[in-house]
Amino acid sequence: MNRVTLLIGGNQGNREQLIEQATVLIQERIGTVVLASGLYETAPWGSFDKPQKNFLNRALLVETTFSPWQVLRAALAIEAELGRVRPEGDSISSIPSGASRIYSGRPMDIDLIFYDDVVTDTPELTLPHPRMHLRRFVLEPLAEIAPGFRHPVLGKTVEEMLHEV
Repeated sequence: MNRVTLLIGGNQGNREQLIEQATVLIQERIGTVVLASGLYETAPWGSFDKPQKNFLNRALLVETTFSPWQVLRAALAIEAELGRVRPEGDSISSIPSGASRIYSGRPMDIDLIFYDDVVTDTPELTLPHPRMHLRRFVLEPLAEIAPGFRHPVLGKTVEEMLHEV
């Protein structure tokens, strides 16, 4: 059994209802949701194409038999089912970690943060998530469910990374 950490959330539509729907669909299609954080509301992070409403996020720890790429494909399908439209070529690893990016609002976003202690960097998927250590909106809910998990590249715990942002 593998453990994948996901961050789910969005800023369009009925945010709480969409997060609950996503949690149920993840349980049905990816694996057992072992832990779920509370809901965290945060201001939009980064540069956006137009003014945005606040985001609502939740971290999930999921036990799965899926590979990381199977989890990614299932997560993208759930996003689409809940109304997410991704621009062509937009993926978790399509933008280098130091590059600027213009973001858009979305009803649902599902990011793979960790998959056990797997480290991979492919055109389809980068693990751990390449920018998670820079984002308080990822680290706060993640610290609620996995404060002692150690980043396999940076060597720091989630709690340590949270104190640094």
